[in-house]
Amino acid sequence: MTASPPPHPTTPPDLSAAPGPLASGTSDVPAARLVAEMERLVDHLGRVRQHIGRLIFGQDVVVDLTLASLLAGGHVLLIGVPGLAKTRLVETLGTVLGLSAKRIQCTPDLMPADILGSEVLEENEAGRRSFRFLPGPVFCQLLMADEINRASPRTQSALLQAMQEHRVSVAGAYHALPAPFHVLATQNPLEQEGTYPLPEAQLDRFMMQIDVDYPDREAERRMLLATTGDSQEVAAPIMAAADLLAAQDLVRRLPVGDSVVEGILTLVRSGRPDSSAIAEVQRHVAWGPGPRASQALMLASRARAMLDGRLSPSMDDVIALAKPVLRHRMALNFAARADGITLDNVIDRLCAPLQ
Repeated sequence: MTASPPPHPTTPPDLSAAPGPLASGTSDVPAARLVAEMERLVDHLGRVRQHIGRLIFGQDVVVDLTLASLLAGGHVLLIGVPGLAKTRLVETLGTVLGLSAKRIQCTPDLMPADILGSEVLEENEAGRRSFRFLPGPVFCQLLMADEINRASPRTQSALLQAMQEHRVSVAGAYHALPAPFHVLATQNPLEQEGTYPLPEAQLDRFMMQIDVDYPDREAERRMLLATTGDSQEVAAPIMAAADLLAAQDLVRRLPVGDSVVEGILTLVRSGRPDSSAIAEVQRHVAWGPGPRASQALMLASRARAMLDGRLSPSMDDVIALAKPVLRHRMALNFAARADGITLDNVIDRLCAPLQ
């Protein structure tokens, strides 16, 4: 993990942090109204982060990146070895944010109907038969897909429509999913036997790929003492779904400076080997990020700024989010793997001119 967690804001947002020229398409919202909404939501988010920190140890960066992705309206792919609190994080987020949460344990025999639901034939007292739709676990606000790469491609494609369109199609009829709707999927990077790697089209639907590392010694010590005693703290609701929707709306109304927009465009476009002027990209990258990466960086940078209590994002936000937003939207060629080049090395090179 390279992004540093934004500090908990202790003062109201500062209007002087707003950029001069605003990017085209940014809402013209009165500053006083933005500040009022920011103060209320930043207070909620501060308490959310503090509460999660008492339950999830040593993963502050992961928590902040996940919250930023949810505030930006995105889905998250959590990659880490077993036992790093990925499942506990998703369960805790569902409770603390006041969202209806469900879990799917992905296996090779999991069918699309097990996720989406199915129609059953019923007969009433008069003997008339009709079909009734029984919704599956996807009809929730926070869906955890545990070990998503163990699901078959057919089942993965069923999730793809839900993630992209926020609705599912069953027996020729569309069924809308509740709002907000987020998928937090987990993946084990070690054991790949019997798995089905996610296709690029589905990877692109995840706003961020967050790599979950081992906690440091002090965090693991606190976890050891807190989780093996006779009393353990449990998650409690702090926000409601309506608060998260309001925060997502506010994120899209935060002003963005032209310099940040140009920085995002430069960063993403320089990662494409056919148009990049960077020799390392031309030599080592098989394919680069598409326009959805630019959109994800724009929204995630706004969300990270709001978590920090700032009215607009800076290039520091873009650089901090570059790896979780880009690493699953790029692929290295054989020459890069032979030379020991990693995607993080390439992304560091992309960010260098912006620092």
